[in-house]
Amino acid sequence: MGLSSFLANRRPDGTLGKVLLYELLQAFCALVFILAYRVRVRGARNVPPRGPVLLASNHQSFLDPPLVGSFVRPRHLSFVARVGLFQFGPFGWLISALNSVPINDEAGDAGAIREILKRLGAGHAVLIFPEGSRTTDGGQKSFKRGVALLVKRAKCPVVPVAVEGCFDAWGPGRKLPSLIGHRVAVTYGRPIPYDELMKDGAQGALDRIAREVDRLRLQTRSDMRRATRGTYPSRGPGDQPGEGIKATHP
Repeated sequence: MGLSSFLANRRPDGTLGKVLLYELLQAFCALVFILAYRVRVRGARNVPPRGPVLLASNHQSFLDPPLVGSFVRPRHLSFVARVGLFQFGPFGWLISALNSVPINDEAGDAGAIREILKRLGAGHAVLIFPEGSRTTDGGQKSFKRGVALLVKRAKCPVVPVAVEGCFDAWGPGRKLPSLIGHRVAVTYGRPIPYDELMKDGAQGALDRIAREVDRLRLQTRSDMRRATRGTYPSRGPGDQPGEGIKATHP
C-alpha cells in the first residue's frame, strides 16, 4: 500500500499532518481510558476494517466520541457533532482536524447529510449519536426520526455501539470530567447488513438499531456491575430499557 492509499483509507482529505494528529490523540486517549477509567472494550473487531460503515451509539457524555474512536484501529472515524461545538476557537479547529462534521440537529441540515454521505461514499466510517444530544439522566433516549432517512440513503452496514459509565464520569452540567473513582466501557456489536436492516423500512431500521444499542448497553452495564461487585456504574434510570423499547432484556 502506497502512502496516498494509506492516507486515503484513514481520513477523507488524506492530509498527512492531520492523520498523524489523529493517530497521536487516538493513542493518548486510549491510554487515558486505560489508566484513569480501567476501560472495558468488547467487540472492536466487529467494525469492518475497510469500506463504508455507520457506527450508531448511545450518548452519555463528551467522553463518548474519543472512547468509541480510540479502540477502532487502524480506521479513523468521522464524527458528527453539534454545530455549536465548532464556535469555540481552538476546540473548533481541533474537532474539525479530527474529521468532525458540524450538524444542526434542531432543523434539517441537508449540507451535513450530504457531507456524511460523501464520506461514506469514499469508503469511510462515520460515528453518529441518534439521540441527538447527551442523556440528562443516564438512560437511553428515543432516537431522532431524521436518522432513519440517513440510514436509508447511506446504503451501508450499521454497527451498533454502546458506551457505559461515561454519564457518571462526565455528565451534563459538569465542566470537567472526573478522572478518579469511575469506570467506563464500550461494546461494538456485529454489523447489520443494509438489506437486512431495511427489510421493514427506514423507521423499522431505526427501531432495530435502537433495540440493538440498548441491548448492548444494558448487557455492558450488567458486565461492569459484575466486574466491580456492584459498584459501577451507579444505579439510576440507566438500569431501565431505553425510551420506547419494551423490557425484553435479560
